[in-house]
Amino acid sequence: MRSANRPDSLPSPPPPPPVDHPSGQTATRLHHLDAVRAGALLLGIVLHSLLPFMPEGGWLFTDTQSSESLSVATFVIHMFRMALFMMLAGYFGRMVLHRRGAAAFVRDRLRRIGLPLLVFSPLMLVSIIAVVVAGTILGFLPEPVAAEEEQQDGLLALLNPVHLWFLLVLMEAILCTVAARAALIRMLGAERAAAWAERIGSALAAPAGVLIPAVPYALAVALQGTALFGILQPVTILPEISPTLAYFSAFLTGWFLHARAGAITRAGRRWGWQLPLAVALTVPALFLAGASLVEGTGTLLAAAGLQGVTAWLWCFGLIGLAEKVLSRQSPAVRYLADASYWIYILHLPLLMAVGIVLAPHGLPILVKLLITWMVTMVILLLSYDLIVRSTWLGAWLNGRRHDRAIFRATAPAEART
Repeated sequence: MRSANRPDSLPSPPPPPPVDHPSGQTATRLHHLDAVRAGALLLGIVLHSLLPFMPEGGWLFTDTQSSESLSVATFVIHMFRMALFMMLAGYFGRMVLHRRGAAAFVRDRLRRIGLPLLVFSPLMLVSIIAVVVAGTILGFLPEPVAAEEEQQDGLLALLNPVHLWFLLVLMEAILCTVAARAALIRMLGAERAAAWAERIGSALAAPAGVLIPAVPYALAVALQGTALFGILQPVTILPEISPTLAYFSAFLTGWFLHARAGAITRAGRRWGWQLPLAVALTVPALFLAGASLVEGTGTLLAAAGLQGVTAWLWCFGLIGLAEKVLSRQSPAVRYLADASYWIYILHLPLLMAVGIVLAPHGLPILVKLLITWMVTMVILLLSYDLIVRSTWLGAWLNGRRHDRAIFRATAPAEART
């Protein structure tokens, strides 16, 4: 999946910009957090490529083959991926707010998160529908796609944010957090509000701090009535309680970890036992998630609690492991981190098109997945380098333009400058 760009083909990036810490100190760019944030987005591509092979179906199309082991992989990825992304969004969000000010922070997020949501969501929805219809007409799908029994009425049916729903939830979290912060500063004063934020950050960094965000996550799972599919995504632009509760609390977790200098490092330094424990707890979490559908409220609550703890053990453990192995700057990793936003926005129609073409064929599942990943990533990486990285699109989505890597000879002069 990453073979489209060799590390030695990338230009040497400029020295990393300084990063503001809550203590007022300055440090170099947090390369491992950039890498984890990009990894969370790219895991979404892996997740969506596995869904056609689920034995229980439920995706926009189904392959002729299925795999129980891929169901387990889907469950694990979905359990922690978006919570991890939202936590890092909160961490970097507070960093930018303290560097630029609240007004500039909100303007930046409206431009780089809110506007892409408004522009790309309808384009992706139309593209996905077109891909499925074309696949059915051309006979690639094993059977016609059945219509949903329950459909949203009126305009809401056309306002499905599809796979970009996380931008909607993230924008809601940003606006609510900034508004609450302003109100607390007015009521408590800036110093007391900052002191309370530091205390919360310290509590999150404690050995049992992982239990704090696990509580709202578990409550979100319980409120939606099923633990089998993790946190269910919203299907319209209207806020839904479970994803809002789970991911708003994840955003605040990252926000408060930034409030205390070094808290995110302390929270993840126990990765040596956090990740093995996460792996061990994933097995009963998966078992209880399935059992909760038929065994009542008590089993659902147990499944929700176990899933909340397990998900956040994955999050904290992966942050710590990344700091251990990815703290040094890597041009290839940095390039993928810059490209990941564009890749995630556009990936789903292309991923589905390749999957639909391969669906009726009897190739091994692993071969189908490798072909899907390779075709999707090569096309999206080439498009990113050619039309995004050094253009106004790159300045819009990533905040600045960068030198091209693949098409360096054709990069505009202003980008090279």
